[in-house]
Amino acid sequence: MNHTKIKTLGELKKAGYVPKSVKQELRDNLIQNLKKKVNVFEGIWGYEESVIPDLERAILSKHDINFLGLRGQAKTRMARMMVKLLDEYIPVIEGSEMNDDPLQPISRFGKDMVAEKGDDTPVSWLSRDERYTEKLATPDVSIADLIGDVDPIKAATMKLPYSDERVIHFGLIPRSHRGIFVINELPDLQARIQVALFNILQEGDIQIRGFKVRMPLEIQFVFTANPEDYTNRGSIVTPLKDRIDSQIITHYPKSIAIGRKITEQEADIKPEQQELVTVNDVAKDLIEQIAFEARHSEYVDAKSGVSARLTISALENLMSAAERRALINNEKTYIRVSDFYGVIPSITGKVELVYEGEQEGPGIVAHNLVGKAIRTKFTEFFPDPDKIRKQKANNPYKKITDWFGNENTVDILNDFKGKEYEKALNSIPGLKELVSDLHGHADKELKIFLMEFALHGLSEYSMLSKHQLTSGLQFKDLLSSMFTMPGPEGDEDEENFQ
Repeated sequence: MNHTKIKTLGELKKAGYVPKSVKQELRDNLIQNLKKKVNVFEGIWGYEESVIPDLERAILSKHDINFLGLRGQAKTRMARMMVKLLDEYIPVIEGSEMNDDPLQPISRFGKDMVAEKGDDTPVSWLSRDERYTEKLATPDVSIADLIGDVDPIKAATMKLPYSDERVIHFGLIPRSHRGIFVINELPDLQARIQVALFNILQEGDIQIRGFKVRMPLEIQFVFTANPEDYTNRGSIVTPLKDRIDSQIITHYPKSIAIGRKITEQEADIKPEQQELVTVNDVAKDLIEQIAFEARHSEYVDAKSGVSARLTISALENLMSAAERRALINNEKTYIRVSDFYGVIPSITGKVELVYEGEQEGPGIVAHNLVGKAIRTKFTEFFPDPDKIRKQKANNPYKKITDWFGNENTVDILNDFKGKEYEKALNSIPGLKELVSDLHGHADKELKIFLMEFALHGLSEYSMLSKHQLTSGLQFKDLLSSMFTMPGPEGDEDEENFQ
């Protein structure tokens, strides 16, 4: 149907237009996409076998939907992507604030227009993007906002009594007729407003003040909610839950690989950063591991969740930490393990701490999460120090730890130039040989990264001591660090994060 040529109701009838509900529209277009193997929810990773099939079944059933999950689980994003399943354009009575179907008008304006002009009723076309409405539920949302209220200004301007339904100013929901309406964080709506949604969901009609307004609204409702609010605190009115047809439970990425896909897709890495900074796969995996550690940490509130935005922000900060060094030194650089302490601000604002975590402090918790991520990934690249201790096997780390045991220390400063950084690592006997023996196939930059990674890993396994300096990190023997005061560069704020 060529929408550019159809301008009146008569022309629409001649073209063979048949009214269709928005839910039927979504269903029909999804059926076509499934037959053609077209993925509407492209870019949503990790949900291919769980959430997306549930969502498709709900759409095929013509259900209203609630996405139930913790923050940062792409709930709103999937709701927005449902717009792709709408027809590209639909006809509406021109000037109608409620998107009246020319063949099935529901508003007083639309009915009067068709009664007055008949087949000459002007028709305009509404694009799919204009048929999406989203509202964040907050305590100050009112009935007037969502459903409508009497407008005294309209009554005065049009010289109408309050008994005339034309004085009604319709809210967001009626104005979303024939579209998708999303309410984010549903439990935050006041109970009386949740009650007002009953009839709309069940009967499709609305009630405003004392008016007997019967409007068979055609709306695809999508809600999002947090499990804690939805179940434990009783913030959701039970009859409303009963009227939402399909409840779809979302989840966080179940593997590092899926997490990386999401992070790399969403992170805003500038082209100039990519030119200055080289990042390896080990560093990207470490970023994801931080989120996994946070989701299982005793200091982090599991009910609040750890958003995927943590890893996105962390990768952006990691790249910026290396970029800053490159700009200062006027040279290209590559990611270092010490750059991970530049992602601390990305962690502290993204996790909700339990009481014990608050006692430790967000900064210490964030440092510990980075350390745990390093410890977890360490044994993928190097022998497990715990097993070496138990089995008393040949210790590949002996040469390194013995050198530190002779009161030697190494400082890895944030702004070291490339040559200074490599010189500091190469000064440690046995470190280069350790990496070369285990990862001889790796390129030079990855080998250098793994050399520093080995130091961090050994400190996490209590074979070395790692101290935070004002401008970087210092590695030394664990035993000697217990009896020595912080050096002048560490100042009084130096901390041992063992």
